[in-house]
Amino acid sequence: MAETQDKGPREKVTVVVLGDLGHSPRMSYHALSLSKEGFDVNLVGFSGSKPQVEILSDENISMTYMRPFPSTYSKGPSFISYVMKVLWQAVILFFTLIFCSRSKALLLQNPPGVPAIPVCWFYCLITRTKFLIDWHNYGYTILALSLRKGHPLVGIYRMIEFFFGRLANGGLCVSKAMKEDLYINWGVKKVTVLYDRPTERFHSITVEEKHDLFMKLSADYQCFSSHSPDKTAFTERFSRVVECEDRPALVVSSTSWTEDEDFSILFYALQDYEGVRQEFPDHYPPLVVAVTGKGPQKEYYQRLLTQQEWVHVAVITPWLTAEDYPKLLAAADLGICLHYSSSGLDLPMKIVDMFGSGLPVAAIDYPALKELVQQNENGLIFKTKEELGNLLQDWFRGFPRETAIKETYYDFYKSIEEFNKLRWHPCWTCNALPLFTD
Repeated sequence: MAETQDKGPREKVTVVVLGDLGHSPRMSYHALSLSKEGFDVNLVGFSGSKPQVEILSDENISMTYMRPFPSTYSKGPSFISYVMKVLWQAVILFFTLIFCSRSKALLLQNPPGVPAIPVCWFYCLITRTKFLIDWHNYGYTILALSLRKGHPLVGIYRMIEFFFGRLANGGLCVSKAMKEDLYINWGVKKVTVLYDRPTERFHSITVEEKHDLFMKLSADYQCFSSHSPDKTAFTERFSRVVECEDRPALVVSSTSWTEDEDFSILFYALQDYEGVRQEFPDHYPPLVVAVTGKGPQKEYYQRLLTQQEWVHVAVITPWLTAEDYPKLLAAADLGICLHYSSSGLDLPMKIVDMFGSGLPVAAIDYPALKELVQQNENGLIFKTKEELGNLLQDWFRGFPRETAIKETYYDFYKSIEEFNKLRWHPCWTCNALPLFTD
């Protein structure tokens, strides 16, 4: 396809995110795949996190940043502030699109869908641009977490999302459960399931690469450091790098620190683990838990963690670069996903990233999760804080000396290896590319 399009002018696609472009990996993957298949891409959104290197270095991808809602206007009553923010974003988005060069198609991330869906629909209508939506979740269900289910704003949001979402020319969604719900309850028929798949940046790494990462992290986090010059709590270098026999276990959890990811579940499980480790120090290793991400509840839990007098569990909350995050996943011993979908229909990309890095995952249960994680086949599923606490203790009993847990769950690694045979771009080419070429 790319060779055919290279013979003439490259057609253009606009990819819109009403959020931080650097914190929108799936839309970045769309942009990279579109570029690879011969399109020029304009990513439209807000600045914030640094986009991944591949986006910045791709000459066929440009970025248009919109002016954010002034923080001074957020200090009034929440209802008025919300309405003002929506109106501001509607005007900024519309005029940003008007002043961008015309595209063959516009792909919008939803959520957030208000005011993005009606604005993009109207823009596409007057410019005769193909309007596509990538349904990650429903915005009204996320809004209901911070307000309440029967709040008037939630109802208005749902009506806008429902009415204008049906007017799109087609789109994508992240699960079969969402496709079915869009068809049955929303009347949206032209939707293709495009599962998240790992990109090439997520893969297993060598013990030497782990050592380099741990050395880097030890400069900021004492739980990674050691008193010897070329040694960390996990690895040491002699003539070659080896893992320490008495190393702690490394657990990683990626979270957006929002209401649909209840960190208190992990907090309880770690508290329980601290007690068990104190009682049976020979049977359980110390834990280092890295919780990555940004979000509104992060400061609250950081304060709560500093109040704990844990001796055997260390929790850090780093914000890693796009280059170091995959390495941390590949260096960990277990991944934990606390994402509890507000709609019950989306699937967490963080699990896909963990699988791509060869990392087994324990995930909290909800209806659509079985499309990605199968209990005792490629991961573990828990429902309560007590179940997660028991899971951590079972997984790390005897670590790192005893290998019973790895032998018990040997099929996990085989299933993850099979999962990783299909990466993002081949999957995208089969499912998404026809929307832009038809």
